[in-house]
Amino acid sequence: MVDRSRPIVPLENGEILVHAPAAKFPPPKPHNPHGHQHAAARATVTHTETVFVTHTAMVPAPMTTSVATHSADPVVFVFIMISVDSASEGAILLKSILMYNSKPTHFHIICDEAAQQYLEARLSLITRPANDIRVHFYHLTQDKIAARLNREGSIGTSHSAGAYGLMKLFIHEILPPSVKRAIYVDTDAFFISDPSHLWDLFHEMDPKIAISMPSHPEQNAAVWNHASNICSCIMLLDLQRLRDLRLMDSSVYRADPSGPVALSPATFVAMYGIPGESGHYEDVHLGDQGYFYAIVKHRPDIFAHLGFDWEVSSCLLDMYNTTLGHDEVSEIDEFYTQIHLWETPQAQVGSVLPKLLHFNCLEGTPRYYEWEGWSDPTLSLTQRWHPAVQYHVGFKWIWLNKHPKDRAGATLAMETTHDVVFADEVFAARIE
Repeated sequence: MVDRSRPIVPLENGEILVHAPAAKFPPPKPHNPHGHQHAAARATVTHTETVFVTHTAMVPAPMTTSVATHSADPVVFVFIMISVDSASEGAILLKSILMYNSKPTHFHIICDEAAQQYLEARLSLITRPANDIRVHFYHLTQDKIAARLNREGSIGTSHSAGAYGLMKLFIHEILPPSVKRAIYVDTDAFFISDPSHLWDLFHEMDPKIAISMPSHPEQNAAVWNHASNICSCIMLLDLQRLRDLRLMDSSVYRADPSGPVALSPATFVAMYGIPGESGHYEDVHLGDQGYFYAIVKHRPDIFAHLGFDWEVSSCLLDMYNTTLGHDEVSEIDEFYTQIHLWETPQAQVGSVLPKLLHFNCLEGTPRYYEWEGWSDPTLSLTQRWHPAVQYHVGFKWIWLNKHPKDRAGATLAMETTHDVVFADEVFAARIE
């Protein structure tokens, strides 16, 4: 039975507003798109086999009510996929984007060679895409990662994602300056709706905002330094803004005071204090998320909340009790069946309308879709979302092809950067 005891306010447009506590992160003000000139890292590019010719696209932004349509924009994504296990999950994510995206798509994939081969084998099955697709692979070696972290000088991680996970903090340095914005998503997630709606949110972001991700002010876990207040599993990244702010430090920057002071060191000290005797932070939990939390906590002027529609996670709050089924339910009834919302920013908005599913924290498997719990029909998660997992895993790549075969249309292209050059390396070369 639905509890209707909470106050309900009818709106002029006929919709219903449920009274809920004010959120700590108000939605950002709408604004016009902006662009900046920026000099940044340029990598040596080598084309791998060109399957077809594609486009890239960027990511949408924070929670908003009305969004203008920018039909010419490609939707731009960036992912980190190291190993075949990561690529096997990421392939489902890529497939879901191509299933639902109504615009051209640009994928920027930071990976190793094994992951690239796995993805290329599947992407090459798309010979007649509905919209242009462009795929750019960036090979990143362990040595390159270690060298960049050493130049930063203070960050480290005990998280299972390891040093590769910390590369989320350097995406703006790895991608070329021509890529101004991008949507980042963890590999263990997939879309169930049009991702262009997420991308369009970029056009509503305040020009000061550099990062938009889901925030959970009600989540307080001291053991994680309260980093569970956010989720860096999905982010709208204004890469140009991050470059202009010089997000991450480097020994190169410290040796030349002519440029701006890096943003992150002061936020790390404010949250975690001075690094220990080793010179590194040793008690930062949740990997990159611990560092992102320090950044947005102490620089709230560059942060905006992203709505929970885009973060329905099996690791968090029982996925708000969302589920397939009951297709005739109203939004108000749906809201009252959902859980863990009253003390969150979502309480201002209403029911969570799932648009991206994230299957993290499923123990015992490197690939979420092979989790042994899916075979147990008594589990709540299995009952609510396993059919969606089965559908997106089993959807054939060739089904993304359009008919007829003899008509010219959209194309797909792939290219590879074999030698990634970080932005601080480009800066060093310029001042020599």
